[in-house]
Amino acid sequence: MKLRLKRVYDTAAKTDGQRILVDRLWPRGLSKTRGRIDYWARTAAPSGKLRRWYRHEPAKWPEFQRRYFAELRRNAAAAQELLDRIGKGRATLLFGSKETRYNNAAALKRYLESRLSK
Repeated sequence: MKLRLKRVYDTAAKTDGQRILVDRLWPRGLSKTRGRIDYWARTAAPSGKLRRWYRHEPAKWPEFQRRYFAELRRNAAAAQELLDRIGKGRATLLFGSKETRYNNAAALKRYLESRLSK
């Protein structure tokens, strides 16, 4: 499995593989056609409560990851569905945030890759 990250507003590329939106909310102003989204994994996204608490504040990043990983462990079916869907292929986890480094897609990528190494 090869995972990449990309803002959903960036141009789709053939090298993206499966394009999977990993936000709970649909990106503002984006049509389904323009987004070229193959799958919307909204159940694997952080809860609304966690998302509002985090507010993309870099100082909260370690605690956000800890809380988000706990949510993913409680919702193991959502993470497993993503792993099954991607299989051994290539996928791009799409996110809407302007914050390209400290966002839920980056945390989810880390979580999924850690699941594969077990």
